[in-house]
Amino acid sequence: MDSGKDIREAVIKYSDTLYKVCIVILCNEHDVQDAIQETFCRYLEKKPKFRDEEHEKAWLIRVATNICRDMIRFRIRHPKVSIDEIENTLAAPEEKEILRELLELPVRQKTVIYLHYVEGYQIKEIADILGITKSAVKLRLLRGRKQMRDAVSMEGGI
Repeated sequence: MDSGKDIREAVIKYSDTLYKVCIVILCNEHDVQDAIQETFCRYLEKKPKFRDEEHEKAWLIRVATNICRDMIRFRIRHPKVSIDEIENTLAAPEEKEILRELLELPVRQKTVIYLHYVEGYQIKEIADILGITKSAVKLRLLRGRKQMRDAVSMEGGI
């Protein structure tokens, strides 16, 4: 199979997943498009060999996540899309409060929460994708859930 065909298949297969991962981290449509494009550019440059589709998907998510982190570091002063705009684009009305709380979490926590609860990855898989330990994933999940729970209970007056 030639690399042109490989990249076309990867773009078709994984663009939606990468979009969702990147929008949760960056909260900025323009940055998301840049991150996805850069992810596929690295795919072309590196021409990695994968064991299977899951390995390929995990590699792409890890690269995209790293690119997003780099973008946050270097584009701190650039304006971002408002949370209201993201809510209107992605969430059903009944999910907007949860999405708002998720988007306000620190990047490390919202990344693992998104991968676990939305994409359905197990803790070990998330650890492999992000290049961190399983205990770090568990701790980030715990802290993220607690912060979301605290925020929702404060808003609801519970």
